Amino acid sequence: MIKTGLQVLLEERLNLLAGRRVGLVSHTAAVLPDVTGIASALVDAGVTLAAIFGLGPGFTNSMAASREASDAVDRRFGVPVYSLYGEVQEPSPAMLSGVNTLVVDFQDVGTRYFSSLSTLFFVLRAAGSAEIPVILLDRPNPINGVSIEGPLGVSGFELPEGVLPIPIRHGMTMAELALYLNNKFKLNASLTIVPMQGWSRGMWFDDTGLQWVSPSSDLPHFSTAVVYPGMCLLEGTNLSHGKGTPLPYELLGAPWIDSYALADHLNKERLPGVRFRPTSFIPVTGNFAGQVCEGVQVHVVDRIVYQPVHVGLHVIEAVRMLALNDFEFIKPSATGSPQQMDLLSGVAQIKEHLIAGKQVSDLLREWKALREQFAEAREPYLLYR
Repeated sequence: MIKTGLQVLLEERLNLLAGRRVGLVSHTAAVLPDVTGIASALVDAGVTLAAIFGLGPGFTNSMAASREASDAVDRRFGVPVYSLYGEVQEPSPAMLSGVNTLVVDFQDVGTRYFSSLSTLFFVLRAAGSAEIPVILLDRPNPINGVSIEGPLGVSGFELPEGVLPIPIRHGMTMAELALYLNNKFKLNASLTIVPMQGWSRGMWFDDTGLQWVSPSSDLPHFSTAVVYPGMCLLEGTNLSHGKGTPLPYELLGAPWIDSYALADHLNKERLPGVRFRPTSFIPVTGNFAGQVCEGVQVHVVDRIVYQPVHVGLHVIEAVRMLALNDFEFIKPSATGSPQQMDLLSGVAQIKEHLIAGKQVSDLLREWKALREQFAEAREPYLLYR
């Protein structure tokens, strides 16, 4: 079993927090191997908590159902809990007033549009401005630290959850990303990294010996994280991506899809490492809530060769081909805004490419040079081999 940065801190480097008033930036997936949460673990070790900053929809399970969780007082520790999601993404000077050290610990999912990346950016920027030191406790990239997929986001196509110009699947840990962002964007944070012990770049989460704790209600299983980098692109369409079922992002469909035709079409493409099974489901939330959707379940049979972004694009291409009159890309919410597909992918290429009837394989060739450039740019910040 590997040791996370939290374990290493508690066992070897607790002196970093001696006499400090700690602002904890974290979420419920930041746990010890026995699933004790980070806040309890720190308090039990004698650390003084001054505030908690919740990643994504919130720090506690009770806040997880809300897209914009309200600020509150933690009922166990009696300290303020601030949500860094929705309108307020960056800790304000008032929030930081009683804090002299920030401890950051996220279980990331290795994908640009997950909220931990933008939260990390904004926390480092706020810490740099306030001259508050940051101690980052590292955790595994659950879908390995080798694979890089998808385009680099460009200016003008930023989601709140994916503000930065990196590939959809970046292959870095949160500590490596923190070093990269702090330097590239000159955030000026005084940053101390507590690295993992025993982790190597080729590891997947189930190689680590750690327990999977959902970092989001939409990512209940480790298997969800494996398909998420590609299937999240379906959020830019009028398809159901399985939200409101036990298998979000592993199911996709709509009432107007022929499940057998779609499965046959996708399986004939022989995409590496994946098979598609015709199925039906009724989502309780999201697109087509309460309606019977015909579609497919994504079965990853060889995750080493499986390319989730590649697969997500092929799924969209196939549905457009088989149900062109019903399929739609989601319209922008405001006049002049990019469409949701553009915001998710970080570029306008994908939608334009598919509408023009061009092949997905052509897009992948166009992105190859950009991925190679990013792989070279990230190299100085990699902590593990």
